[in-house]
Amino acid sequence: MSSCTKKIQELQADPNNPTTVPPFLILGTVLTDMSGTGTAGNLGGVNSWDYVPQWNQYHCQNYNYYGNNIYSWASGSFDPYLVLKNVVQMEKEVTKRGGAAINPYEAIGRFIRAYYYYNLTSMFGDVPQADALEAPANSNPSYTPQEQVFLYVLNQLDTANSHFATLIAANDNSLSSSQDIYYGGDLTKWQKVVNSFKLRVLVALSNKASDATLNVPIQFANILNNPSTYPVFTSQDDDFQFVYNPGNTNTYSTYPFNPSNFGSIAARFNMAYTYVNALTTLSDPRVFVTCEPAWALVGSDTAHPAQFQYFVGASTGEALGTMYANASAGLYSFINRKRYYSNFTGDPNVLVGYKEMCFNIAEAITRGWVSGDAETWYKTGITESFSFYGINVAQPGFTAYFLPPGANSVTQVAPYPVHFDFTTYYAQPAVQYSSTPATAINQIVLQKYIALFQTSGYEGYYNWRRVGVPAFQGGSGVGNNGIVPIRWAYPVSEQVQNKASWSAAVSSQGFSADDLNQTMWLLK
Repeated sequence: MSSCTKKIQELQADPNNPTTVPPFLILGTVLTDMSGTGTAGNLGGVNSWDYVPQWNQYHCQNYNYYGNNIYSWASGSFDPYLVLKNVVQMEKEVTKRGGAAINPYEAIGRFIRAYYYYNLTSMFGDVPQADALEAPANSNPSYTPQEQVFLYVLNQLDTANSHFATLIAANDNSLSSSQDIYYGGDLTKWQKVVNSFKLRVLVALSNKASDATLNVPIQFANILNNPSTYPVFTSQDDDFQFVYNPGNTNTYSTYPFNPSNFGSIAARFNMAYTYVNALTTLSDPRVFVTCEPAWALVGSDTAHPAQFQYFVGASTGEALGTMYANASAGLYSFINRKRYYSNFTGDPNVLVGYKEMCFNIAEAITRGWVSGDAETWYKTGITESFSFYGINVAQPGFTAYFLPPGANSVTQVAPYPVHFDFTTYYAQPAVQYSSTPATAINQIVLQKYIALFQTSGYEGYYNWRRVGVPAFQGGSGVGNNGIVPIRWAYPVSEQVQNKASWSAAVSSQGFSADDLNQTMWLLK
């Protein structure tokens, strides 16, 4: 009996269930979650060709077995809080191991907080924030007013920028490059995404530009007028993007559409009218890269399918049975099989990118928030988007690739020449930057919508909800009595587990009910 000296707590400890994890391992998990390919925090489906790009009305599902186009937002998810709690634990693990209060994991953690709270409040309205991440866990957190959540987001980004500057000046290299799947441990890149993302948040607050608490125009101008203090993206090389199937330890993350599933789903996804019409109305050749012609409309003109009248998308609001019949009959454009089914890497999922930033700056200048050449930023955003698709605006054309009628393998795609002159394209009144601010803002938002195709989470939807551009399609296919919703309803679990706080939040926002058609503070 005297030989046994261990306490009962030590004997009960499970050596196979660790109570502490190195911060770099938590970081890898959290960053993967942000991509939409992890186990939590995918915000409803931000992965490429997932539900969020579908709700952005870029593409449609036409076969009920694989899904539909309903905005199923009657019960949202708070699983981003699982990611945020991992961020809190990551920060604790650093300090537990003797790390300084200001460290790369803490600075990145602030950006992740800002990223998720921006999306959570944009989706729902008021959300738990002030006491949501307390330790020990708070099972009944209160809801923070949306204005205060946005203030929190902006403050987190300011602090992150300051801390990254301190770390860069100190040549801190303690960030795990192997777990940093976005920037490989480069803190200068992280500082740029913090400030570029803040420009997105500020533009999202355009309806609240006069809010004295947030000072939106002043904050925007402060970033743009002080580039050494607030560095931002300078090219697409700076993009905060998730690269699919990069090899090494991440080969599991293949592009959602690839040669292995071509035969089963290639005809189950067709293009959406909102996106295709935005391109064809402008005689925009990017439609030839992302889409294929509706072959029934091409008819006998099979030698010249790269014509705008042959590209048509289905209304997202169309009844699924009708859409399936029309798609099967060749009346709608499908996804470009060459670009999106040829390999396992596909396009990167740009979460925050340079192209978007150019349009955000152009809009801010147009709104009078900061001085500058709005047209130059606007035009740069357009040309960078063309470049993303391999279209050189200095050249007179390019080659498009479509899968001809009757072909059943992605290896059977055929080349078709496309003649294109960027000067002529830009000279169109609908494209060339307008001297009328209201018109120019609509042009900027439309071009941004086109440039964000299949990337950047909810930004296509958020910008439509904020500006009304482009016009989204309603109808029975979207659910919600044919109306495109303007918010997510809170998780049903909140009514049970956190009823008092949930009820107070619904009431304080002036909602008549917790449904999809209530107007949040951001939109008033």
